[in-house]
Amino acid sequence: MENTSLQQQLLEAGVHFGHLKKKWNPKMLPYIFAEKKGIHIIDLNKTVEGMQEAAAAMKAIARSGKKIMFVATKKQAKEIVSECAQRVNMPYVTERWLGGMLTNFNTVRKSVKKMQSIEKLLGDGSAENLTKKERLTLTRDKDKMEKVLGGIAQISRVPAALFMVDIGHEHIALAEAKRLNIGTFGMVDTNCDPNKIDFAIPSNDDATKSISIVVNYITAAISEGLQERQMDKDSDDDHSDVEESAEAKAARFEQKVDGGDDRNKRGAGRGPGAGSGAPAKRRTTGGPGGGGNRRPAGK
Repeated sequence: MENTSLQQQLLEAGVHFGHLKKKWNPKMLPYIFAEKKGIHIIDLNKTVEGMQEAAAAMKAIARSGKKIMFVATKKQAKEIVSECAQRVNMPYVTERWLGGMLTNFNTVRKSVKKMQSIEKLLGDGSAENLTKKERLTLTRDKDKMEKVLGGIAQISRVPAALFMVDIGHEHIALAEAKRLNIGTFGMVDTNCDPNKIDFAIPSNDDATKSISIVVNYITAAISEGLQERQMDKDSDDDHSDVEESAEAKAARFEQKVDGGDDRNKRGAGRGPGAGSGAPAKRRTTGGPGGGGNRRPAGK
């Protein structure tokens, strides 16, 4: 029932519309349902399967605490992708893809740090000592870098996976991901090769509604993974608190036992009857009667 409802939504969003027949990639044949008026129609059953597989894999990645980078530099996908990525706190690239953004990540991080230092300079009032022209130059540089690097400013290492809206349009990002053995997910239209990525979602990657429904579905799965990760953390914290209290009780018990042993040892060192309060008997020597050491009376 759920799949039927999802298929209906995909149909209404126009996810099934492919490219013209003359522009098709023969490797997309398993995902094509029919041809109508020179346009290929995508099989929505395959689309639902692709979405579910990709969502499950991305949910697992999010639950493990790793990052998934969203890549969509097409005009009709920029706003949708940036909004969804920000919702789940994931990195994204919606402007120009810088060559080497993944393969030369250390250099890109230097540019991000430079952008952040300029932001700090302009924000804490240190720029007041500069001339108006210097402040204007810094502001322009910051805006330019923020436009390109703003979506990846918070990541300190290469992401675990890439999600692309059009793998043909984002071929540079795809090539870099493949070179670094990073997992790849993407919307694949009838003019692309689905074998180039790990998880292909056969769908219309040009219509805004089509992009929106697929990206939102993927984002919901990532959000679930993050929620489960938080629940796991909370349960681990509860278990650790219980373990700590049990350990504390055990430690107190050991201290009591050690304290009792010490007292017993001290009492044993004082001789027989030391702990009972009875006077100790004087030891005498000599013969029977115990008078061997006493002087005789009258002498």
